[in-house]
Amino acid sequence: MSANFDQAYYERFYINPETRAASPAEQQRQARFIAAYLKYLELRVERIADIGCGLGHLLKALGKAFPHAHCDGVEISAYLCREYGWEEASVAEYEADPYDLVICTDVLGYLDNETCDAALSNLARLADGALYLSVLTEDDMVICDREHTDLNQTLRSRAWYLERLEPHFVNVGGGLFLKRPLQVAVWHLERCL
Repeated sequence: MSANFDQAYYERFYINPETRAASPAEQQRQARFIAAYLKYLELRVERIADIGCGLGHLLKALGKAFPHAHCDGVEISAYLCREYGWEEASVAEYEADPYDLVICTDVLGYLDNETCDAALSNLARLADGALYLSVLTEDDMVICDREHTDLNQTLRSRAWYLERLEPHFVNVGGGLFLKRPLQVAVWHLERCL
């Protein structure tokens, strides 16, 4: 799979302003949201992993928000690992001690169902405090920008993912999931049911 994520892929979906799916500014806003919510909850964040970190914009912004945190970038792309020094591994097989915050954006759609199941189990093992997860679902196709999105993905329903996440996490909205049992108080109306 690493060969699919070559220089041309990243030029198109990450670098070229005319064709990229998200800008660095957008990823910085994501990081501000994640950091603000976790700081509001007073959740400890000393170790961060971004699995499928791409160019690392989100990871770097989170590193600035949590300046004392140790940050690890993990990528399946051999090209990006050579260019940026990320650790080369898949989300389904990456092994490390648990992290306070695990980020996984736009990765799971590239996996078949069996590998995605394994990846979600691994994310549950790796995320000791919070998981930020973003993935294109079939439910998103009505709002998806098809011109700037790589549609070469397996589209599953939102329910498919939530069924696998629910035993391990509480959905607190905005793509944030807190590990069960909760370490902090989150009112029930602040949760997504």
